[in-house]
Amino acid sequence: MTMFSTGILVLTSPLHTLPLRIAPVLSSAAQLVERTLYVHLHPGLNLGSGSQPRPVFIPPVVDLSALITRLYSNAADVCGHLDVRVLLTNVRAQSAACSGTTIPNCPFPTPQSLSHSPEVVLTDFLLQDPGQSHQVTQCLQRYTGHCYVCSPSLQSVLLHPQLMRLQEKEEGLKESEEKAEPLETYSDVVVGGTFDRLHGAHKTLLNISCLLANRRFLIGVCDQAMLKKKVLKELVEPYSLRTQRLQEFVEDIKPSLQVEIVPLDDPYGVSVVDPLIQCIVVSEETRKGGMAVNKKRIENGLPALILHEIQLLKDAHHTETEEEKISSSSLRSRLLGTLLTPPEDASHIAPLPYVIGLTGGSGSGKSSIARQLEALGAVRIDCDKLGHEVYQPGTAAYHRVLEEFGSDLLNADKTINRRALGRKVFGNQERLKALTDIVWPEIALLVKNRISQAREEGKQVCVLDAAVLLEAGWTDMVHEVWVTVIPEEEAVLRITERDGVTTEEALRRLQSQWSNSKQVGHANVVLSTLWEPEVTRKQVLKAWNLLQKRIQHRQEGHALVTTSSQL
Repeated sequence: MTMFSTGILVLTSPLHTLPLRIAPVLSSAAQLVERTLYVHLHPGLNLGSGSQPRPVFIPPVVDLSALITRLYSNAADVCGHLDVRVLLTNVRAQSAACSGTTIPNCPFPTPQSLSHSPEVVLTDFLLQDPGQSHQVTQCLQRYTGHCYVCSPSLQSVLLHPQLMRLQEKEEGLKESEEKAEPLETYSDVVVGGTFDRLHGAHKTLLNISCLLANRRFLIGVCDQAMLKKKVLKELVEPYSLRTQRLQEFVEDIKPSLQVEIVPLDDPYGVSVVDPLIQCIVVSEETRKGGMAVNKKRIENGLPALILHEIQLLKDAHHTETEEEKISSSSLRSRLLGTLLTPPEDASHIAPLPYVIGLTGGSGSGKSSIARQLEALGAVRIDCDKLGHEVYQPGTAAYHRVLEEFGSDLLNADKTINRRALGRKVFGNQERLKALTDIVWPEIALLVKNRISQAREEGKQVCVLDAAVLLEAGWTDMVHEVWVTVIPEEEAVLRITERDGVTTEEALRRLQSQWSNSKQVGHANVVLSTLWEPEVTRKQVLKAWNLLQKRIQHRQEGHALVTTSSQL
């Protein structure tokens, strides 16, 4: 079966029957489209009449809003891998359509360009006569080409999902049409959110906001100050990427809107100072925030906004530790243990053993993860222990430390008093660097020896358990960097309980290390011990299993190159 990167689905069923049909239609579409699926709504479109139909404006009604919510909810359940986008260019109140022109229904004076050009057009239109198939597909292609700029080799497919044919009497349809409740629309609409890894719930919010907005759509996007309390905030996409994806999405679904995307540094943003905004779109979860916005607006002498509330989408795939609703935090948690960025070229080091550099801040649970990886078969190289070794009497580092910092550091047994040494470098970056310049290269030599030993023993994987992996520049010894993160407040609790130090001391220790975000910026894989031990165990097992697949793929690729070079 031919697969297409981008498709457009033209839905022709009446609005009140679509909710029952949308899941099987989407499921069928997902068998043909693998990346982006646009959805164009034209209830009642007849592709089999013999004459070429034209796109028309359809009015914004309450049923349409409910359908959009249902569509994104079903899409999350049956085709979560697809980027589904419901297009609204042809949705407008008849009184507003084409004002100032002499052309009656003209949603597409010229074909609309989409960010991804459709290669196939699909439809739920049900053939009454199988002999009409060719005629209908040709008609569908012409109709779609009139609306959107498509691939020159656009193909058309009639979907035949197993739909329960509803027994609808004509008078029942008329009654339904008469009861269609108009949707109140507004000149200017505002929403706010993080919009991390744009998902179905975001799209529902954005689509319904675009449905409500006639002129301007303001989107407040959480910036750094508003991310502090987010779960796995280190994995939140950069602000620039989130805004870029928002811009592309909204331009696709309703290009006629004036879109303004602004950073949110507090919970209110422009919503409490812009006099032109009429409506704010909220969910049951953010309704209180909408009410707080109105309180501020009234204090500022501005009229209160209409609060338009939408449903939260349920996540059918959530785990025990995830929220029941579709949320970015759940999506971020699912990234733990997966390969976030491909490894850099490591051709300068031997392919085996495959070396993982595992690091993380104090209290992050890095060493417990290293022990779990060891239990799965990895050779664990504990850099903290190696650090103790390089200070032993008679070593090169031992003599150089005494030369640099003085023999008053010696204990009675001639070992170096590391506490006294710590006091000499604490708070002095220059002296600290002098120490690390001595110690870190010696630890690196011991690491290389351990890796060589593991290679001689035929080991497949080594885990370099190193708190200073990144600071010391040891990434040139590893194939991948794995980083363990937990929130700062949790790290402080763990450090104070484990080491018996004060909160202030724990904070000072954390602040002297690289931040989570800085470490994650260098990570191929991220893990977190924030939850129950069983959750961490599953994360580590997932990371390990995916690692084994990467190693196998790498070995197969190496074998293929070797074979080819011998031919």
